[in-house]
Amino acid sequence: MEVKVINKSNNPLPTYQTEGSSGLDVCAFLEKPLLLKPLERALIPTGLYFEIPSNLEIQIRPRSGLALHHGITLLNSPATIDSDFRGEVKILIVNLGNHNFLIQNGMRIAQLVFSKIEKIKLRQVENIETTLRNENGFGHTGNQ
Repeated sequence: MEVKVINKSNNPLPTYQTEGSSGLDVCAFLEKPLLLKPLERALIPTGLYFEIPSNLEIQIRPRSGLALHHGITLLNSPATIDSDFRGEVKILIVNLGNHNFLIQNGMRIAQLVFSKIEKIKLRQVENIETTLRNENGFGHTGNQ
């Protein structure tokens, strides 16, 4: 499947880094480096504009290496880019690490995952079927 994209940056189009990758690595498009202090967040431009088919969305996800080694992750993750959005894709990054982090033009900062969308119709009812789990949520299966 092909998706149309305008690239106004000086970076290559997002790419899969391995044969089995599900996300395309996307780069920051910055005129000058941006220093992100601990607990600071920033909206990072990519220079990319997509024409997303109506049965798809783009999910923006963190890169595991940045999270592990630097505490860099994404707010609103996974973020959703809807099929009718035509603006520039920007990445909302936060520094949860203990040290400053320098974001430079061309740095791979996130992943784009294209996901199929299933449109549903909600039907309001008075009761829903019960299960063995029922209302047990957060941590109900234990720590082991």
